Amino acid sequence: MSTTSLPAPDHSPRLRAALLAADFTADGLLDLLGASAYAALARSETVPALRATRGDSPLESLVRLFLLQRSVPEERVGTALPLDEVLADGWVVRDGAGGISAAVDVRPYGGPEGQDWFIVSDLGCSVGGASGASGHDEGVVLGVGGASTTLAGLTVRTPVETALDLGTGSGIQALHASQYATRVSATDLNPRALGFARLTLALSGAPAADLREGSLYEPVAGETYDLIVSNPPFVISPSSRLTYRDGGMGGDELCRTLVQQAGERLADGGYAHFLANWQHVESEEWQDRLRSWVPAGCDAWIVQREVQDVTQYAELWLRDSGDHRGDPEAYAAAYDAWLDEFEARKTKAVGFGWITLRKSGAEQPSIVVEEWPHPVEQPLGDTVRAHFERQDYLRTHDDAALLAGHFVLAPEVVQEQVGLPGAEDPEHVVLRQHRGMRRATEVDTVGAGFAGVCDGTLSAGRILDAIAQLVGEDAVLLRDRTPQSIRLLVEEGFLEPVATPAAPADPETILE
Repeated sequence: MSTTSLPAPDHSPRLRAALLAADFTADGLLDLLGASAYAALARSETVPALRATRGDSPLESLVRLFLLQRSVPEERVGTALPLDEVLADGWVVRDGAGGISAAVDVRPYGGPEGQDWFIVSDLGCSVGGASGASGHDEGVVLGVGGASTTLAGLTVRTPVETALDLGTGSGIQALHASQYATRVSATDLNPRALGFARLTLALSGAPAADLREGSLYEPVAGETYDLIVSNPPFVISPSSRLTYRDGGMGGDELCRTLVQQAGERLADGGYAHFLANWQHVESEEWQDRLRSWVPAGCDAWIVQREVQDVTQYAELWLRDSGDHRGDPEAYAAAYDAWLDEFEARKTKAVGFGWITLRKSGAEQPSIVVEEWPHPVEQPLGDTVRAHFERQDYLRTHDDAALLAGHFVLAPEVVQEQVGLPGAEDPEHVVLRQHRGMRRATEVDTVGAGFAGVCDGTLSAGRILDAIAQLVGEDAVLLRDRTPQSIRLLVEEGFLEPVATPAAPADPETILE
């Protein structure tokens, strides 16, 4: 485990002011580096950024110091930072070459409302940093990466009293939560992570969090929260060598435990968001495995985003830890150990995705488990909240109530007609969302006609009666066979229930 002491946050406001004055922000970096070099840096390729920072401006000096982790002449650092204070507090150190080097990674990070934030982590451990995020000591603390931003984008962000960031790492989720939660608690098994979370919050100008050391929910035993977020060490590994990724429990037990125990820690109506890995086990449906994780009294939406076979998975995480760059025989032995672990657990593949719980208290909870590897539009927090609101609606509306209900077509939905060029009629009609989950669903003529006239003025039943008259179909039979299709369109977000119907339209003219 790393033994390097962490900076003191004593002069964080002055350091923050200096960073902002130099335009050391996400937007400032893009302006300085240009899109190409900025994107290359995100891939851990530093040469374009080095070429773009050959001047002596304060911003160029800060990029070289913190992002590229190069020694910078002392006089240049002194023009950009309050040098005596950052040296005394331990943010930077004098090196043997007569220059100044960074002691920690400080990375600009743009908040959802345009806030200028900074994520502090171990050197070289921000994804896109000068040396990537691999091959480090047991207690290393990573910075911001794709998983962090994915979880932040999924989180339902409504004002709450209490929020818990479980396994906070460098404090990214706690930083987000500080914007809408009155009180934020953050836990981690690694005390070094708690120190970095404190620095991230202080340097970002955010309120301090209640930081607690411990495993899983132990530090918050007996407490409940309106929001729980966790990007845990979910990697299914034969060891627990790396605290930031290896959960120390066999298989996917850590993720299962986190999800199952969340029910006791959520306040009524509260949300819990997790990133997770799960095993695909022989003779078991992965969907059933995940349904068994959902605690009583909670609705759940579980989305599998990716699946890797066991060889791909082992290679991914062996590269992450840098084992592929060491002794070939040791690498082969480590690879073999991963495959032994999977064989012993009868695991054929590993899934990755999102798990969201909501404490509904419903007697018949809604548990949706699906595979969705397609592109989505982040942030998804509003989409997640709307999903659970639709589940509430569908749970309390039988077919008769559904037909009496009023609906509008979601604003981002378009209709596509697919068929051969010149054909009189399309082969099929597709409704497609251009936001959120970006779903598409095929509908028949009745479904297309129904969706096309849903503007909240007529009940679903009256629209179906008008369609029946138009196509010469028995209205009673049409009413009997359509509610399930309406239910699916509502569940997937193509149609939105209207609480207060608009002024009624003439059913005989609405379909003209």
